[in-house]
Amino acid sequence: MTDPESLADRVQEGDLRIHELEAEADFDTAAEARRLLVERETETDLETIGDYSFPAERAEPNIENMIGAAQVPLGVVGPVAVNGEETSPSSQNSPNSANEGGAASGEHYLPLATTEGALLASVNRGLSVIRSAGGADARVTKNGMTRAPVFRVEGVAEAAETVEWVEENLESLREAAESTTSHGELLGVEPYVVGDSVYLRFAYDTKDAMGMNMATIATEAACEVVEEETPASLVALSGNLCSDKKPAAVNAVEGRGRSVTADVVIPGDLVKDRLHTTAEAIVEANTRKNLIGSAKAGSLGFNAHAANVVGAAFLATGQDEAQVVEGANAITTMDARANEDGTTDLYASVSLASLEVGTVGGGTKLPTQAEALEILGLRGGGDPAGSNANALAEIIAVGALAGELSLLAALASNHLASAHEDLGR
Repeated sequence: MTDPESLADRVQEGDLRIHELEAEADFDTAAEARRLLVERETETDLETIGDYSFPAERAEPNIENMIGAAQVPLGVVGPVAVNGEETSPSSQNSPNSANEGGAASGEHYLPLATTEGALLASVNRGLSVIRSAGGADARVTKNGMTRAPVFRVEGVAEAAETVEWVEENLESLREAAESTTSHGELLGVEPYVVGDSVYLRFAYDTKDAMGMNMATIATEAACEVVEEETPASLVALSGNLCSDKKPAAVNAVEGRGRSVTADVVIPGDLVKDRLHTTAEAIVEANTRKNLIGSAKAGSLGFNAHAANVVGAAFLATGQDEAQVVEGANAITTMDARANEDGTTDLYASVSLASLEVGTVGGGTKLPTQAEALEILGLRGGGDPAGSNANALAEIIAVGALAGELSLLAALASNHLASAHEDLGR
């Protein structure tokens, strides 16, 4: 029998295992049977979890043992005014426009999914000020998804021999790695030696894919060549020098995924009229909070709350949410710039060292997330390849910058608590 009740019975009786249901029925029936099983065993009503709007089969590449979907409130902020790479003046005043190259020039509504009240209101305030200042500049300054296998050698002599071979035979490694993908390109390999361990940090241009799986498969092929040609023996395909989904100084210094910076100059009168403070006060708050305070805490993130925007954008657009860890690897800088007329403008920037985003593959193919990317005009691959992911990184960076501006202004003017009280959050 393939009705949900019967399938749930068979799992409870031990005739089927919970992960085998899709072999007995279609994906939606399997999800319903699994949901019934959980309801029985936990005495929980899962009506809302089971009320999802897409065929369960669409989620098959993304999850196992599906019982339904988690619904997170999704809103939009913007328009986000971005002067991205290859700026196209004709696109500057058109919502959702992007130039042919896929850079983020123009104005875009940015979907954000979150349960944190007041977040979108705060980001929107910052974006409004940025628009009034003529928009923010944003650039992807470095691109490279990394995977770092670890090898065992007998000692430093074999380690040196392995490193020398790798440095002299990059083309052989590139040929092996790129044979596994039609899109990815090996950019380089950085060796690290620790005693009898050799780490090779491979970096790839994965185009519009976030590219973690692509990098892993390509690196595995390259490792086979290393083992054949050197004394090194592979211990683990990931040796944590990548470093994926963990706070890591190597990502703050070398970058991972997209390294992207956004900046803007806010005229002094805008700071006063719209942010209700001064450039000097925001600069002091940033220095004492984001720089000195973060240094004293030993933080890798020297920012106010960049992860708020990164995390909300990741959930909305189908990114790997665990990589918010690296996305929070950001430095916010503020500077007061005096003018000849005696006024003072505010220079503001945020630099995200390791923003791992894509517009193809993974969760970007799920219906809700695909629609969110459609809002941005960035669904699927760009032309040229990689341009859509670059544009997404630029837009998220400007959104994060807006959030930094708004929060620091609220702190500098002592309005943070009252803002949350006014919104009842």
